[in-house]
Amino acid sequence: MHGAADLTGVAVVIAAATLCGMLFVRLRQPAIVGYIIAGIILGPSGLGLVANREIISFFAELGVILLLYFIGMELSLRSFRHIWRVAVLTTAFQIGISVGATALIGQVFDLPTSHVVLFGFALALSSTAVAVKILDDIGELRNRAGRVAIGILIAQDLAVAPMLLFVTSFAGEGFNPIVLVEVAASIGVLVAVILYMTRRQRINLPFHQILEAKKEIGTMASLALCFLFATLAGLFGMSPAFGAFLAGLIVGNSGQRQVMHENAEPVQAVLLMIFFLSIGLLINLEFIADNILLVLAVGIFVTFFKTIINIVALRVQGETMQTAFLASLTIGQMGEFTFVLAGAASNARVIDDEVYRLLVGVTVLSLVTSPIYVDLARRLSHRSLRNATSLGKVFRLVYRQEWRFTKATSLWFWHVAHDAVETFENMTSGVKDKARTRIEEIKLTKAAAEKARAQASKPAAEASNAPAADEEEPTVSKAEKQPSRFSRLKQSDPETGND
Repeated sequence: MHGAADLTGVAVVIAAATLCGMLFVRLRQPAIVGYIIAGIILGPSGLGLVANREIISFFAELGVILLLYFIGMELSLRSFRHIWRVAVLTTAFQIGISVGATALIGQVFDLPTSHVVLFGFALALSSTAVAVKILDDIGELRNRAGRVAIGILIAQDLAVAPMLLFVTSFAGEGFNPIVLVEVAASIGVLVAVILYMTRRQRINLPFHQILEAKKEIGTMASLALCFLFATLAGLFGMSPAFGAFLAGLIVGNSGQRQVMHENAEPVQAVLLMIFFLSIGLLINLEFIADNILLVLAVGIFVTFFKTIINIVALRVQGETMQTAFLASLTIGQMGEFTFVLAGAASNARVIDDEVYRLLVGVTVLSLVTSPIYVDLARRLSHRSLRNATSLGKVFRLVYRQEWRFTKATSLWFWHVAHDAVETFENMTSGVKDKARTRIEEIKLTKAAAEKARAQASKPAAEASNAPAADEEEPTVSKAEKQPSRFSRLKQSDPETGND
């Protein structure tokens, strides 16, 4: 029952990933972003419908091999031949500057060499799926900026295989110098395959008649060839993903490319969905929430740093500002191969879980914000930037409508706020005058009341001092009431007092 519950959870997550991918396609965004978000929501750190880490890890490892195989199949080496110089020099510049920048940061924060190399490689890589989607949406896939961007992406993809060897060499006691020989050998194999596959005459795969006649055999043969090369690479001490990438290059540039691609395309869509879904399932939301400022800071730094160094590299090679800026903006995000490098480093115990979660979180943030790149690239493709010689002029031309709208809106808000302040002052001054008048009225009323109270209390006091009417007068004798003869004589002659 437990296995059935796990299978049900996987089915629910895949269905949800399909719906999220369809939603993002409807919004004219890459479907891979929808797959990642579905994995985040329904994974162990979300609703927990799939909590089995072993199944998730298996899907992730399988997805890495198949991703490199299908990426190799998509690469057109013949088209790359016309733009290889700009692409290779720009990619080399990216890798060198990125590793140098992370080395300086590593000196400040005392990071080990393995972390510095891994961060530098991850910083230099871009997302092929997102960049192709952006260029296709804005109609620049066949123009100069699109060809330059695709060439750089091909060069980056070719550099992934040596990067894998270099990163995993730090496992165990430290860096093994023998890995330099392995990296040189892998680069030599890549160069030999590219030179051989770009001949005028295309090669044919073994049993190509059967592959072209039987569709179901072609699908199985395509997958079998992928795992065969992956196994051979593992036997020779190289990464299985490197072998799968070589197989993709051979199939993608053979005479049976169209047939093999059509046969493997449905499987490719399913397995790529599983790969990006597994990335979302591995994301730890609690870690991102606890370190949100660090993730945001690193994500913003990555975007601006990658865009600027790509513009500089392309401008030095003579590209126009419009081409350089549009191509650099298109590849300004971190790529899906960061998951590959981080997963390989984590499996080899080169990095711990915290560093792995940080790399995955920053990469997912960069991919999720890809609509910003799409919108800005679409604006660039519809504007004439021939006279723009600096980034400031480019941004002013691209966002001039928003600047005008923002300026007009700001003025409107300023006038509204100013009128509101004046109205408030008028209201408060009127209220103050009314309050002052009311206070005066209360004072006058209180004074009048006190005066009336004082006048009312004064007669009461006089009445209290007068004798009462019912009081008996003191009795006096008749002799006391009758004046004496002497007093009568005195009253009759007041001057002399004599009779």
